Amino acid sequence: MDLPFLSRGPRIALAVALIAAIALIDWWVDLNIAFGFLYLFPMLILGTALERWQILAAAVVCTILSDVFDPFAFQWLVSGPQDILVFSSLAGTGLFSFEASRRRLRQMEALHRVEREAAARREAEEQLEFVIESSPAAVLTLGMDARILRANPAAHRMLGVAPGELPGRSIRPYLPALGRVPFTGETQQTFRTEMQCRGSRADGAVFLANVFFSTYATPAGPRLAALVVDASEELREREEAGLEQLMQGSRILVGAVSHEVRNVCGAIAVICENLARSGKLEGNQDFAALGSLVEALTRIASMELKQSAGAPQAEVIDLAETIGDLRIVLEPYCREAGIAIDWEVPAELPPVWADRHSLLQVLLNLTKNSERALEDAAEKRIAIRVAAARGMVTIRVTDSGPGIARPDKLFQPFQKGAEATGLGLYLSRAFLRSFRGDLRYDPSGPGCSFVLELAAAGPHEGNYGDADKRQSHPVAAAR
Repeated sequence: MDLPFLSRGPRIALAVALIAAIALIDWWVDLNIAFGFLYLFPMLILGTALERWQILAAAVVCTILSDVFDPFAFQWLVSGPQDILVFSSLAGTGLFSFEASRRRLRQMEALHRVEREAAARREAEEQLEFVIESSPAAVLTLGMDARILRANPAAHRMLGVAPGELPGRSIRPYLPALGRVPFTGETQQTFRTEMQCRGSRADGAVFLANVFFSTYATPAGPRLAALVVDASEELREREEAGLEQLMQGSRILVGAVSHEVRNVCGAIAVICENLARSGKLEGNQDFAALGSLVEALTRIASMELKQSAGAPQAEVIDLAETIGDLRIVLEPYCREAGIAIDWEVPAELPPVWADRHSLLQVLLNLTKNSERALEDAAEKRIAIRVAAARGMVTIRVTDSGPGIARPDKLFQPFQKGAEATGLGLYLSRAFLRSFRGDLRYDPSGPGCSFVLELAAAGPHEGNYGDADKRQSHPVAAAR
C-alpha cells in the first residue's frame, strides 16, 4: 500500500494508529474471533516508511499483540506454530511492501533521469541544428552510395544549388575526391582526417575546397560527415602574396646587379678617359664605339631601384603574433632535426613598424641558416630572444654552431663559395631597412648570432611616411 501524498512521518503515525485501533478492538470485542489478520494493513503502510530491521521489529510487536489479545488460551503446541505463521505473514507483507515501494522509487528516478536526458538531448539537438543551419561552412552527410542525405544552407550556396535540392543527389559531380572515400564496411579503416581538393559548382565554376570529414557506422548503414570550406580566396591571397614577395626580391636583386654593373662601368669609364687624354687612340673608331657602349651600359645600370621603390609597405603589427607564427612553422622542423629551441619572449611587447610577411621570411631565413649550420654540431640549439628598450625592439637569433669565418663578407651578394647566389642575408637586411629596421651580425658571443632591430610604434608617433621623422630615428640616422 503506497501513499504518495503522505510523507514518511505521517505514514508511520497512521500505521501506529491502525495498530492501536486493531489491538483495542481485539481487546474490547469479546468474541471467539482472532483479529490478528488485520495487522497486515498497517504492515503494508510501514513497509513503505521503515527499513528492513524496523519492519521485522514491527512484525514482532504485532505478533505479540495478536497473541496477548487472542481469546483462546495460550498453548505452546498450538500457539507456537500459530505465532510463527502470524510473524511470517506480517514480516513478509511488510518486506514485500518495502521492496515494491523501493522498486517504484527506482523506477520513478529512472523515469525522471530518462526525461532529463531526453530534455538535454533535445536541447543539444536544437543547438546543434542551429549551429549547422547558421554555419558559414558547408555541412554534408553522405550515405554509402555517396548520395547526400543532408545539407545545410551554406552547402547549397557553396555548390550553387537551389535550397533543399541537394539531398538525394550524388556528391561526385561537386566534390569528386569526397565521393571516392571508402566507407566503413568497404574497409576496416575509419577516417578522421582532412584533405584539400578541387570542387565544381552547379554552373561549372571551379573552386578550392578544404574538407574535414569522418566516417562512422549507424544501424541504417555507414555514413560520412563532412565540413567543407571554400579556400579559393585563401589560395588567391597566398599566390598574390607570393608574387608580391617575388617581385620585391626581384627588384632588390636587380638593384644589386645594377649596382655591381655600374661599379664596373665606372672603372671602365675612368680607363677610357685616361686613354682619351693620352691622345694615342684619338680618331680610333673602335675606341669611340667602346666609349659609346660603356656610356649605354652606364645608363642601363643607373636604373637601379631604390629600396623605397617596390619595398614592402610597412604598417604597425603585433610582434607577438608574428613570433607565434614563427613558432608554429619552425618547431616541427626543429623537432624532426633534433634541434632544441629556447624562446625568451616577454609577455608584453610594443607594436612595431614592419611588414608581417617580410619579417616572418627574414626570421625563417635566419633560422634555416642555423639549421644548416647545426647539421654536424655536437650541441644543436637555437635561442630566440626578444627585448624592447628605448623605442626599439630587438630579436636576437643565436645558434650553437661553429660561427662565421668571414663576418665582413656576410651581407655582400654574389659571394664566392656561398650557396646559390648568396643573396639571403642581403635581401633580409634590405627588407628590414625598407621599414626602418636593420639586421646585423653580433660576433661577441659563441656560435652565430644575428640581431634584428625594429622601430617600436609609440602612441604619439606620427605618420610613418613622414620623411623628417624617419630621419630622426636612430637606426635610420645611423645609416
